[in-house]
Amino acid sequence: MNKNRLEAFSDGVLAIVITIMVLELRAPPEPSWNGLLSVLPTFLSYLLSFVYVGIYWNNHHHMIHLADRVNGAILWANLHLLFWLSLFPFSTRWMDESGFVEVPVLAYGFNLLCAAIAYFVLQQALIHQQGRQGALAQAVSKDWKGKTSPFIYLAGLGLCFVEPLLAVAAYTVVALIWLVPDRRVEHFVTRAHQERPELGKPGQPENTSGSDLP
Repeated sequence: MNKNRLEAFSDGVLAIVITIMVLELRAPPEPSWNGLLSVLPTFLSYLLSFVYVGIYWNNHHHMIHLADRVNGAILWANLHLLFWLSLFPFSTRWMDESGFVEVPVLAYGFNLLCAAIAYFVLQQALIHQQGRQGALAQAVSKDWKGKTSPFIYLAGLGLCFVEPLLAVAAYTVVALIWLVPDRRVEHFVTRAHQERPELGKPGQPENTSGSDLP
């Protein structure tokens, strides 16, 4: 499959995920500040999940642009990631409607952790296809964010049994860490486009020689 089809399909799924989440937002029960405050937790839950979806979309975009081509293993790894991301509306709504109690917040954190693991699996599948000397492997060689995030998620899961809101704070910390752009990855993406301008353009044949990006 052309990698552009994979990226287009992923973009469509993520757009649907965001649409479902925003449809869960309801107008305040009364036209007053108190009414607005009553829906604030719902809005903040949506905002956190929206940021996470945006982070995954942004990093997925960069990662696919550094890939030469995709194979069956990559397709399934990508679907695995989309599965966990598609559960964001469910886990977000349950956490909000329950009033941020232990089990729903735990489920939300587990959803985030599984999405992170699935992203790592997809990343490794792409690196395996491209080779350890490829652009993607070089771009993520010092991925301190990816190495740190699972431990913060695990800490958040543990905090659920102490104070669920502290767990939500831990999940928020991970989102804030990833909001800062990874300039090293962006550098490799820019260089790849300069040296291989045909990358990412619809209708262009994929590289089938197996060679890595310079």
